[in-house]
Amino acid sequence: MAETISHTDEVLSKEIDPNILRRLLSFFRPYKKFIIIATILTITISALAALRPRLTPIAIDEKIANNDMPGLQFIVLIMLGTLVFQGVIQYVMTYLTSWIGQKIIFDLRRKIFQHILTLDLKYFDKNPIGRIVTRVTGDVEVLFEVFSSGLVTAFGDIFLIIWILFFMFDLDVKLTFAMLAVLPVLVFATSIFRKKVRESYRRIRILVAKLNSFIQEHISGISIVQYFAKEKKTIDEFEKINREHTEQNKKSVFYYAVFFPIVELISAIAVGLIIWYGGGQVVQNAVSIGVIVSFIQFTEMFFRPIRDLSEKYNILQTAMASSERIFELLDEKPAVVDPQEPKDIGRFKGDIEFKDVWFAYNKEDYVLKNVSFKISEGEKVAFVGATGAGKTTIISLLTRFYDVTKGQILIDGIDIREFAQKELRKNIAVVLQDVFLFSGDIYSNITLNNPDISEKMVSESVKNAGLDEFLSSMPEGLGRKVNERGSTLSVGQKQLVSFARALANDPSILILDEATSSVDTNTEILIQTAIKKLIEGRTSIVIAHRLSTIQNCDKIIVMHKGEIKEMGSHQELLEKEGLYYKLYQLQYKEGAGAG
Repeated sequence: MAETISHTDEVLSKEIDPNILRRLLSFFRPYKKFIIIATILTITISALAALRPRLTPIAIDEKIANNDMPGLQFIVLIMLGTLVFQGVIQYVMTYLTSWIGQKIIFDLRRKIFQHILTLDLKYFDKNPIGRIVTRVTGDVEVLFEVFSSGLVTAFGDIFLIIWILFFMFDLDVKLTFAMLAVLPVLVFATSIFRKKVRESYRRIRILVAKLNSFIQEHISGISIVQYFAKEKKTIDEFEKINREHTEQNKKSVFYYAVFFPIVELISAIAVGLIIWYGGGQVVQNAVSIGVIVSFIQFTEMFFRPIRDLSEKYNILQTAMASSERIFELLDEKPAVVDPQEPKDIGRFKGDIEFKDVWFAYNKEDYVLKNVSFKISEGEKVAFVGATGAGKTTIISLLTRFYDVTKGQILIDGIDIREFAQKELRKNIAVVLQDVFLFSGDIYSNITLNNPDISEKMVSESVKNAGLDEFLSSMPEGLGRKVNERGSTLSVGQKQLVSFARALANDPSILILDEATSSVDTNTEILIQTAIKKLIEGRTSIVIAHRLSTIQNCDKIIVMHKGEIKEMGSHQELLEKEGLYYKLYQLQYKEGAGAG
């Protein structure tokens, strides 16, 4: 399903928030010296630009009027020199601001990604991946223009207006006020334009997040789309979001298409006022022709920075909306945190105890209720029960992806909340039914780029996992390329890679979650052999629907609706003729019927 628009996405600040702007500007701090240099260069550029029209009255009234050719040539050379000098400074300033922008964007994107990796699974349960990706890519990219040139060149525009007004008032006060007579109309037009574009930009950013979320979700689930012939329906849904996004972009283009000609029209009216009023002054010999020409140049120059400032203000508004979403993500506090002084006992022995554990994903809707059990070091324990009984939740709590709502989980007699999460998970390996492999090669998927895992350890893991037979048929061996999510490998091959990964990390506690439920018989034989190697000398927890795979476990715990209903060995539970017995009989009949 496409991403729904959250309250935060829909209701964004209507004006520039000083707090957000302050946080945004904090990213400039490491590059303060370079920004000061860029600002000085910008002010210099604006002064040089405003200087040229100021030289016009000198050239016309003093040099041309008096037939002073050497003097005129000197003025022309000065104008040419300012142009060349301005061009050089402009190049340095543009390069410097772009460099600053790229460095800040690099820092910001890294900070966001690092923060995302610290968040617990509860955050990802509630937030679509497409939206999170938009924060790291699209929203950060929006800030580039602000960081690279927006704020610095805005200073340049402001100073250009100041320089223009300074030279104009210096030349003639009355003519300056005549030109400024159109300013209220310009301010009014700019205000309307800014409001319309701000709303349009905000909506565009929301729709971009929806597009990203929709595309990510449906490409990830492409097999389901194709299995159930949902292509037409999916295209129609995508087209609806895409059309809305296009319409909003067309709206913003329309606003620009109307605003810029209006600014040009106001500029032309201002020039007309200068010619009308100034012409009368020239007739009365109150003003020279050179001053009129200079004022026309200044007037045409005056409206460009005002138009640019309006555009930059809207860019800043868009950046505010993106920043609001970025800072909301950065302010997200993980629900699972490390203790201030974590305990370090090195390698776990593997004693596990759940003491009166209650857990709810949402408020008091408990999925585990008063769960208590003990697993001794080296013991192999299986959890069975219907889907939704709470088996996978037990794994999530043991690995501390979530914290218990009530009760305690102990490893070697110590509450797991007293360990650093990294140290806790370093001692636990989980092999899931749905194996996730990263793009790269098989070697990197086994080591996960852990420098502590040597090539010798990888080779032994591959051999013990039964992966060597598959690799020996491949010329690349461990260098065999793996596509995203391991799409080039079979389910069984991916499962064997995950076993090799678990062996290479040499955990104290091993968790197998439906590890053999999606493979063929031959691969299952390989996996069962690998499991024997894996569980050797380790505390092992096995979750399985197929009861035939867990009959040799030391203990079987039967879960039902979040509670432990039975506990004992396979034979003990059959003799009780309780829930486990019913499950076993049901599977036995199904197996017999299938045979």
